[in-house]
Amino acid sequence: MKFFVDTADTEEIRELADTGLLDGVTTNPSLIAKSGRDFFEVIKEICDLVEGPVSAEVAATDYETMIEEGKRLAGIAENVAVKVPLTMAGLKTCSQLSKAGTQVNVTLCFSAAQAILAAKAGATYVSPFVGRLDDIGQDGMNLISDIVQIYGNYTSLQTEVLVASIRNPIHIVNSALMGADVCTVPPQVLKQLVSHPLTDKGLAAFLADWEKTGQKILD
Repeated sequence: MKFFVDTADTEEIRELADTGLLDGVTTNPSLIAKSGRDFFEVIKEICDLVEGPVSAEVAATDYETMIEEGKRLAGIAENVAVKVPLTMAGLKTCSQLSKAGTQVNVTLCFSAAQAILAAKAGATYVSPFVGRLDDIGQDGMNLISDIVQIYGNYTSLQTEVLVASIRNPIHIVNSALMGADVCTVPPQVLKQLVSHPLTDKGLAAFLADWEKTGQKILD
């Protein structure tokens, strides 16, 4: 499974990229707004920090403007994945950009039917939002299971399942069990993956025992 981080905070991205665990980045208009910085400047900086895909989202809702925005975003860097909403205009934009060799992330997917259309349109990634489905009393992970199963039925489909709106480490583990290709994760949730009280307890015991020996590995 690949890990993308869902943020526009370049310091967070730099820290996580240094671990070697980061495969890409996703952003959206809300995250860019939170940064308070120039949109193009942020996307370019992120693209320079990571080798993997960086999702940059269009702001238009009509096809004509969306396709022009998509082309401009794709021109920022080779690793930009243009992010479009799962609407008819978004799917049309996805189809045209994909045919031109641009990576496209179709976002705001909330049903398996929508995911089928994204794959038909040639999306590089489809982003089903599990947390937002959980918020309205539905089981977001059921959607991931359905999409993975459907895509697996057709070897010609190359679209990767990018699990989004992740709220906790269990979402990530369950996504991996189901065979999802990518999880895009808020930085704090990604850091939670490493934490376990027994790891902390075991490390403390090892360090205490080592101190008793009076030895050092480095002088």
